[in-house]
This record gives sequence, C-alpha cells and structure tokens, in this order.
Amino acid sequence: MLNRQKRTRRRTHAKSQQGCLSSLGEYALFSDPLTRVGGEKSTYPIPTYQALVGITESIYWKPTFIWYIDRVRVMNPIRMQTKGVKPILYAHGPNAAANTLSYYTYLYKVRYQVEAHFEWNPNMPDLAPDRNEDKHFQIAQRMIKRGGRRDIFLGTRECQGYVEPCTFGEGRGAYDQTPELGFGMMYHGFNYPSDTGREKLELRLWRPAMAYGIINFMLPYQCTEVRELCDWEKESFMLRRNCQPVEDLCRDVIQA
Repeated sequence: MLNRQKRTRRRTHAKSQQGCLSSLGEYALFSDPLTRVGGEKSTYPIPTYQALVGITESIYWKPTFIWYIDRVRVMNPIRMQTKGVKPILYAHGPNAAANTLSYYTYLYKVRYQVEAHFEWNPNMPDLAPDRNEDKHFQIAQRMIKRGGRRDIFLGTRECQGYVEPCTFGEGRGAYDQTPELGFGMMYHGFNYPSDTGREKLELRLWRPAMAYGIINFMLPYQCTEVRELCDWEKESFMLRRNCQPVEDLCRDVIQA
C-alpha cells in the first residue's frame, strides 16, 4: 500500500514519495550481468538493487522521475534449486559452438516486501511540466493494485513475478529473529546517463547485510565502489513527442 511520506533528503532539489509492495514468484535469479557471459548462471541469495528497480519500473515508470529502493524484507526462507537448461545460441557460422547444456541456479519460492520512493529526475529539465506529484502517485497506486503496467520479472525473463499492495513489516518473516547476515561484495546496479547526467555506463558495487530480515539499501549516489564500463549516449524525451503527459495518462488509466 502506498503511503504519502515526504522526507528530508540530501538531494533537496527533488520531491519524494514512498510506497510499499509485495513481490513474489516461483523462481528468481538475481546475478551480476557481467558473470552471465560464460553460460552458467547462479543467483545471489538476495535481490539486487537493480532488479528491484526493474520491478518498480515495470509497475509504473516515466523519464520524469527515478525510482529509489529504500529497503527490502525477505519473507520466505532462502532456498535454491538448480536446473539444466539449453540456452539460446547467439553465435552463428562454421566456427560457432553448438548449444550445450548449462546449469542455472535459481532462488525458489521467493517473497519480498519492498519499500521504495521516486524523485524527480534533475537530468530531464524538459519534462519539468510533467512533475505532477498527485497524478504520478495515483497512477502508481492503481498500477500496484493491477499488478503492474508491464510483465514483472524477478531478475531474468524466465522468472515471472507478481506484485500486490502490502504494508512493510506486516506478517511473519523467515528471518525476523536473525540478528545479522553479511553477503560480501555484490553487484548493486548500473549508473545510466539519464540518471546521472554523465554520458557513461558505470557499474556499482556494495556490501549488503541483512538484519532481522531487512536489508537497507545504499542509494546509487551513496555508493563509493563505482567502475566505469563504456561511453553511453543519453536518451532524450519531450512531452507529446515521445512522452505522454501525466494528465493524459492519468485520465486513460482511471477510465480504463
């Protein structure tokens, strides 16, 4: 359930709203994208920040704002299951190797409570007229109840997920009595030019820890372990050209 909450943050130029949703699914695979090129995939024991951002963006997103994940609560025990799969062969030609069996290790029967908020994107000044807090809030609320505007995936395309409203902290979690678990160095997410204003693609790393089932995330601009990967061109958006005004979208969503 979304709750209005204005917070005083270091970034005083942006408004923020905070909400909570429950995300669940039969399987999930949260991994560092850079480790997938070898064919085998193995999941982290907890969701990555970037995967949770992907879920919120599937529920509702516009370039006018950026979703930030505040914390996640792990509700079900962390269980893993390994499957043999035959991945799609992308290389062709006489020297390309034939498809071979690979092993993917998934999380099994996952359920999370996610607390997130959005802030206006300062790198999209042309979309300033689209910053209608109440309209975005109403659409996000309605989209959570409907299960999202787009399909929900838990880390990868083959892991279908579902979302529903919830109250953070409600219900019994599997790790409510566990004081602290550390997970070492992990992939946090990517810095995209539309979010940072820099025409670079960057990789963020961090060291998460779970206390009593809850992981408090560092926000992207708080991460100190950042690696530059490549040049990346910033996307541009203009209202009524490639971005629907929120007033029109809200009317469509409410009437639908």
